[in-house]
Amino acid sequence: MSGHGHSHGGGHSHGCCECDHEPAERGVEYELYRRIDIEKLQCLNESRDGDGKLVFKPWDQRTDRMKFVESDADEELLFNIPFTGSVKLKGIIISGEDDESHPAEMRLYKNIPQMSFDDTSREPEQAFCLNRDPLAELEYPTKIARFSNVQHLSIHISRNFGAESTHVYYIGLRGEYTEAHRHEVTICNYEAAANPADHKETIKPQTQFIS
Repeated sequence: MSGHGHSHGGGHSHGCCECDHEPAERGVEYELYRRIDIEKLQCLNESRDGDGKLVFKPWDQRTDRMKFVESDADEELLFNIPFTGSVKLKGIIISGEDDESHPAEMRLYKNIPQMSFDDTSREPEQAFCLNRDPLAELEYPTKIARFSNVQHLSIHISRNFGAESTHVYYIGLRGEYTEAHRHEVTICNYEAAANPADHKETIKPQTQFIS
């Protein structure tokens, strides 16, 4: 069981959520779950360890009720999602049960690894009021300029529609992915390790430079 025990100090006082959304694109665009470093993904306040990883699944499994995450101490959940490269995030779908346990607000943060509930007091990059969406049909479009270079995404489910705990069945991420260029470091190291034998002919006695 993941410990919760967070205090927000005076509670949240968010501005207006952005509640506009569009019908979801087809599932071929919801492939970013493949680019998540799933072993390092964290879900804080999940009732059972590891369940938070289960909701990032293929499009054709989005309505599967066998895999889900439920909150523990209260209605909040915090997903820390590391990617294996750089992501331009364009949209999110979040689906739960068609009752009061469905998430009602989602707050997005980028590039804050190991984010805790204490960190959620800061202003998010974007926040959404959510509708109940048991069939995973509603997409919430992000402000792409703010999410164009994301290595780590945090999703804070701050409240639901009134239940003691929150259920999430599916989180879909739409966007573009760029592979991390780790080989550049190797190339630099290789070039820096030049063979001194290559420069023998250029070495001249220092006495030539003494007048």
